[in-house]
Amino acid sequence: MGKFHDSIKPAHKQFIEEQHIFFVSTAPLSADGHINLSPKGLDCFRVLSETKVGYMDLISSGNETSAHTLENGRITLMFCSFDGSPNILRLYGKGFTVLPGTDLWNEYAPNFTIYPSTRQLIVAEIDLVQTSCGFGVPLFEYVGERDIHFNWAEKKGDEGLQAYIQENNLVSLDGLPTSIGLNQ
Repeated sequence: MGKFHDSIKPAHKQFIEEQHIFFVSTAPLSADGHINLSPKGLDCFRVLSETKVGYMDLISSGNETSAHTLENGRITLMFCSFDGSPNILRLYGKGFTVLPGTDLWNEYAPNFTIYPSTRQLIVAEIDLVQTSCGFGVPLFEYVGERDIHFNWAEKKGDEGLQAYIQENNLVSLDGLPTSIGLNQ
């Protein structure tokens, strides 16, 4: 049975920091809209306080999280252990996008490793933490991070990355604007 908390406890923070992957889920308000669920890797997630977290977000094929959090803020982040003791931890809250060149960027970016292909930061105010058993989660062995994204970004170069953002990251699948799209 799940346990609920109103903030991130030290044991939760430790568990989060030990995981190599987490999942982000957001959704538009429209009943016909597409729910987004994205896996994230790298050392990009930070617990910023007992009620605030964030992650560094790389340029990718879509920008659903930015669009959905801009529209309604709802975000769920999930961590689960694939080795050791079974455990699932979910963080529920309201998220927002932090873009380079803003005052909030200057506040939050020092907490992260920023790459040339960093698109934005996603920050969330957490109002509910849930832990539950991970008995049904299989065991997997962590082998390492992939370098495909970084090779792709290096080949694109700064101008190519900006062009890619303009072409692929200004609106969601459902046509909702992203924070980047609004700042154009």
